[in-house]
Amino acid sequence: MKKLENVMTGLYSTAKVCPYKNPECNASKDGLPLEPDLKKILASSQDYDELLYVWKGWRDASGAKMRQDYEEYIRLSNKAATLNGFKDMGDMWRDDYETENFQESLRKLWSELEPLYLKIHRYTLRRLKKVYGDRLDDSDGLIPAHLLGNMWAQSWENLVEILRPFPKAASVNITSALKDQNYNALRMFEKSEEFYQSLGLPSNAVSYGSKALIEKPADREVVCHASAWDFCDRSDYRIKMCTDVKMDDFITIHHEMGHIQYFILYKDQPYSLRTGANPGFHEAVGDTIALSVATPQHLQNVGLLSDYEENLEADINALMETALQKVVFLPFALALDTWRWDVFSGAVSEKEWNAHWWKLRQEYQRVKPPVERTESDFDPGSKFHVPANSQYIAYFIAHFLQFQFHKSLCIAAGQYTPGGEQPLYKCDIYKSKEAGDLLKKGLSLGAAKHWSDVLEIMTGQKELTSSAILEYFKPLSDFLDEQEPKPPLTDAKPSEALPLLNGEEVKAPQPNATVPIAVGSVLGIFVLVVIIAFVIGRRRRNAAANM
Repeated sequence: MKKLENVMTGLYSTAKVCPYKNPECNASKDGLPLEPDLKKILASSQDYDELLYVWKGWRDASGAKMRQDYEEYIRLSNKAATLNGFKDMGDMWRDDYETENFQESLRKLWSELEPLYLKIHRYTLRRLKKVYGDRLDDSDGLIPAHLLGNMWAQSWENLVEILRPFPKAASVNITSALKDQNYNALRMFEKSEEFYQSLGLPSNAVSYGSKALIEKPADREVVCHASAWDFCDRSDYRIKMCTDVKMDDFITIHHEMGHIQYFILYKDQPYSLRTGANPGFHEAVGDTIALSVATPQHLQNVGLLSDYEENLEADINALMETALQKVVFLPFALALDTWRWDVFSGAVSEKEWNAHWWKLRQEYQRVKPPVERTESDFDPGSKFHVPANSQYIAYFIAHFLQFQFHKSLCIAAGQYTPGGEQPLYKCDIYKSKEAGDLLKKGLSLGAAKHWSDVLEIMTGQKELTSSAILEYFKPLSDFLDEQEPKPPLTDAKPSEALPLLNGEEVKAPQPNATVPIAVGSVLGIFVLVVIIAFVIGRRRRNAAANM
């Protein structure tokens, strides 16, 4: 199994695509690797055809070449799982969470978040339609996967210039500031270390020292996917990352440093308990810290954001950018491991692997392939975690946990009070020893207690919940409600339609049905008064005549 895994990750790490304007190149010599070249093209280009070329080229160069190896890998994985008493490898993976009805609980969490995601999706589709016009067929309500600024459409923050609700309001992007202030990879790591130290936590400095890899080497090919490593000797911890000087990597560093901090805090547990309370906990720690780090307030405090005018429009901009990373990610994560569980269990045959992948992508993400896909393709393999056999549902769980953690830490730090004036999304736990103590109390346990007990220690809750993440994004959700196109009027004729306003058709207002009723009532009363007056006048004339 390990040999096959090495073969597949080797194919992944060495895959290259010829440049768009030189498609017949020698790929091994002149081809572009995923990081940083192909990722940059997906993030910055608005050339529909170039994006399509790169999107398809990466899948041809990576996933398609490992399909046969992956078939054998599934067979061996399931054999290993059954020898350990499990139905299949998916069943073995889910056992890490020690939760009955685990899959049902995940679907419940997603059902609670899905309405917010769909609001973002519809808003994004309308904005992209303005950019790509007739090239984007939106008749089915699905977004072509190559237009979302990311190789896998798992996060859409690279579309922020297109999707920013208020272009004239302040926005949070520190990439220019990092470069203007001569930041390099090392200095970015040192800034992250300073945050963790401000909470009274142990030093992470060993993780980016001489034994670590924090910049892409020029003399060899490496897997650039950011990762943190525990060498299990209670002293050696390292980060492996091809750091680029940009805001995205600045946040990623804080995420990876969260893994290191967790390693250090539970290092005194017995070896078998030196792991996260469940796999999602490990992913949640650094992301919890990043929620504070990415706030405008924090970035101003550390000198990376200036001339930022705080108001509701700026807040909506910031929340949108965060949602394009956090909320948008959830259906991709759920689709990826749902696909693998179905493959492991045999619920989908080998002849339908790729079709099933896109069925799930459409169901959960509402995205579609930009070109026809067949079973000679193997699109799941274009994502590192598939050939590397790394569970992905942990990230899904982590995205709920981090907001639960964040809310609890903010209360401990005195930065947030439920029902108070300060909203949750503005909290920054920087320099809070109280928040650091709460982190230490929970994380130092490792896997010594059931994850629900650790969660209760850290948050007062024993179950995963969507309430914190929904509260965090409530202002954005309300804004998106206001942006929804109004339903067409059933009694309006086509000729009554007015010109487009902001890309949306505004229908003529429906006539007020009370007007004719009121007019009729007035006329009726007037006629009645005339009749009564006539009758009274006639009686008076008759009486006078009889006198």
